[in-house]
Amino acid sequence: MKTIAVVGLGYVGLPLAIEFGKKYSTIGFDINSQRVEELIKGVDRTEEVEPDELRSSKKIIFTSKVEEIRKADIYIVTVPTPIDTYKKPDLTPLLKASEMIGGVLKKGNIVIYESTVYPGCTEEDCVPILEKISGLLLNEGFYCGYSPERINPGDKTHRLPSIKKVTSGSTPEVAEEIDQLYASIIKAGTHKASSIKVAEAAKVIENSQRDLNIAFVNELALIFDRMNIDTKEVLEAAGTKWNFLPFRPGLVGGHCIGVDPYYLTHKAESLGYHPQVILSGRRINDDMGIFVANKVVKLLARNGSVIKGRKILVLGITFKENCPDIRNSRVIDVIRELESFGLEVEVWDPLANREEVKEEYGFELLEKPINRYDGIVMAVNHDEFKSLDWKAIRKDGTVIYDVKGALDLEIVDARL
Repeated sequence: MKTIAVVGLGYVGLPLAIEFGKKYSTIGFDINSQRVEELIKGVDRTEEVEPDELRSSKKIIFTSKVEEIRKADIYIVTVPTPIDTYKKPDLTPLLKASEMIGGVLKKGNIVIYESTVYPGCTEEDCVPILEKISGLLLNEGFYCGYSPERINPGDKTHRLPSIKKVTSGSTPEVAEEIDQLYASIIKAGTHKASSIKVAEAAKVIENSQRDLNIAFVNELALIFDRMNIDTKEVLEAAGTKWNFLPFRPGLVGGHCIGVDPYYLTHKAESLGYHPQVILSGRRINDDMGIFVANKVVKLLARNGSVIKGRKILVLGITFKENCPDIRNSRVIDVIRELESFGLEVEVWDPLANREEVKEEYGFELLEKPINRYDGIVMAVNHDEFKSLDWKAIRKDGTVIYDVKGALDLEIVDARL
């Protein structure tokens, strides 16, 4: 029985470490010592793993000490792969993790990457670092694999064991070993790709495809808004056909859908091809926050309100409903655009971590709405908002804009 080290204990790494910890000796590693201390105490701030699961796993240890992972035989890398301010891939966490693993790598070890990357990244960017630091050669001293993560944060139905896993390896024998390793914990089964590049490409197009589908319905929303047609009603009517895809307009953020297409386009451009469809979809989705804010301002002006100084309440700052993850939330685009008109914006989100929001976006979350507002933007459809007392926070003439199409049409002025 080999020892597994999972490097990176976020939304992806922790559930993976817990599942492996049920069968194998597992080391969960994260550079954030506070995160490790919380997990040792049975607390997962991401809410992806229940406290009982953390406490009941007998074969797993959590650590922030590099020396602790030296004993591992298999290293699985689950660190973030974000984009920078210029929308270019930021491989810093991935390359730093590779450097660290290279320092403890032993002959015969396997390194598996799960982080979303562009095709070729594992072999062209990560492997050279592993070889340089360790002094070992790929497929002679150590082996590599790629098995893309498919975690859906906040989804309590589609959990890790119930999502089919794509696997790959640097040799046919290692590919089979990696496939069998994942098959031992994934009830939904596995799909062994023919190469690492194929597995990388499969992952990056999964979210690019979804991004484009959302961009299409977002563009429909922009068109129907000019026609004074309710987009949700149109989609419900079209959805009565058996093969109509049930996508809905919205703000596209998070660490996957709003990021992954840029990894693919970056690689394409480096090869001399300038993607048109993918980048067009990205532009539409990136501009939706500005559209929402401008629509709210127009509705306020139509009601005769003086814009500057009016109070606006934004409900939700996380990138999706019933999830505390604030990474790459596009709600911030709505907030910043509203503030540019001189509006006073307050934000309430009972799921988001107040300190993280302050550090990431520079403002304080409300503990609870206490004012009556001139405008309310329902940005995220948390279950907690279903019991909201609307009478307590609205006044005569309050503009209500529903980004998620979650509210009764009778109480909203407009929805996306």
